[in-house]
Amino acid sequence: MSELVLREDKDGWAVLTLNRPEKLNSLTVSLFKELRQHIIDLRDDDAIRCVVLRGAGKCFSAGHDLGDIAEGEDVPSAGWHSETLRLMEKLPKPVIAAVHGHCYTGALEVALAADFIVASATARFGDTHAKWALTPVWGMSQRLPRRVGIATAKRLMFTADMIDANEAVRIGLAEYVVPPDQFDAEIEQLVARIIANSLFSQAANKQLLEATDMRPMDAGLQWEVMESAGVGPDMAERIAAFTKK
Repeated sequence: MSELVLREDKDGWAVLTLNRPEKLNSLTVSLFKELRQHIIDLRDDDAIRCVVLRGAGKCFSAGHDLGDIAEGEDVPSAGWHSETLRLMEKLPKPVIAAVHGHCYTGALEVALAADFIVASATARFGDTHAKWALTPVWGMSQRLPRRVGIATAKRLMFTADMIDANEAVRIGLAEYVVPPDQFDAEIEQLVARIIANSLFSQAANKQLLEATDMRPMDAGLQWEVMESAGVGPDMAERIAAFTKK
C-alpha cells in the first residue's frame, strides 16, 4: 500500500505531502493517522527547522472524504482530528501550507492549522459544511474568524461560496499568490529565508504569538516581558558571524 502522507526531508526542512491524488487527496482517518505520526516525529527533530504541507497531483485537498463520513468513521477518540491539527499548529517550528487547486472545508481546516498559507494562482478555497448539513469540529469556527474576521468568516460559512487565490489574499486568508510555474521555486526561496534564522527564536515567537493572541494589548505586553524565553544558545555565534563580515 502506498503512503497516504509522504515525508521528504530536504536541507534543514521537510515536506509533508497528502498523497491520495486519485481521490483529490480527500481526508480519511487513515490519512490523518499518518499525518499525526509525522507531526509527532517532527516535533523533536531539531534537524528540521521548517515544515511545508502540500498536496500531490491536481490539488492540495478536496476536503473530508464524504464516503468515509457516510460509512461511519472509526475515529480513535472524540475530537481526535482537531487534536491532531492542534499538534501541528503547536509544532515549535514554522509550518507553511502551500496550496494549489482545491482547498475545501476539511482541507481548509488543515491549512488554517499551519502558520500561514501561500497560494498558487490555481488555488480555490471554501467552507461547505452548511452545504452538507454538517458543522465544523476540526477548528473552522475558531481559526477562520481569527484569520479573516468574524463577519467574513460568517459570509464564507453561510454561503459555502468558493473563492479564488486573489480573493483569499484580499481577505487575509492567504498571504500572497504565486504563478503556478513559479510556485515550487517560491516555496523553496521562502523556506530558505526562514531556516536561515534561529530555530530557538522561531519556537519562542510562536509561543508568544499563541499565548497572547486576542488578549488586551497591556496583558500581551506584560506576558512578552515576563514569559520571554530570553536569548538562544546560538546568539553569540550569530552576532560574531555578523560582526566579522
